[in-house]
Amino acid sequence: MKLRNYIVLGALIVMLAACTPRVDVRGNLPDSDLLADIEVGHINKRQVADLIGSPSSISPFSSDTWYYVSERTETVAFFEPEVLERKVLIIRFDKQGVAREVKTLGLEDARKIALVERTTPTAGTELTVLKQLFGNLGRFNSEEGATQ
Repeated sequence: MKLRNYIVLGALIVMLAACTPRVDVRGNLPDSDLLADIEVGHINKRQVADLIGSPSSISPFSSDTWYYVSERTETVAFFEPEVLERKVLIIRFDKQGVAREVKTLGLEDARKIALVERTTPTAGTELTVLKQLFGNLGRFNSEEGATQ
């Protein structure tokens, strides 16, 4: 083969390698064998933390609900990441700190949330480009600010 063919082949290989998807895994989802060891009514918060680790999040209103969140996404080139898998493990404890409920939610349990596109107006002066460029002209006194 000629050198030019090798260069073209090398460039094609590099371009194809750049388009391979990147898979990212985030969060903390315990092993299913360890989850089987969580006996509702028999295990407390300390034992759960020793068994499967600390939670990703704790309920902001009471410390009696722990969340373990994990997500696997795939990103191709510059496109938006696609969520392949999402799992949320919820462990609820009673007032004595004993596990009362263990629940697992998946991507199929997710709900679409419609975002509100409006903006909050702020008080103040609207600056145009010209005001930003020429707004400081005449504000500086050369006699007081000059050092010699």
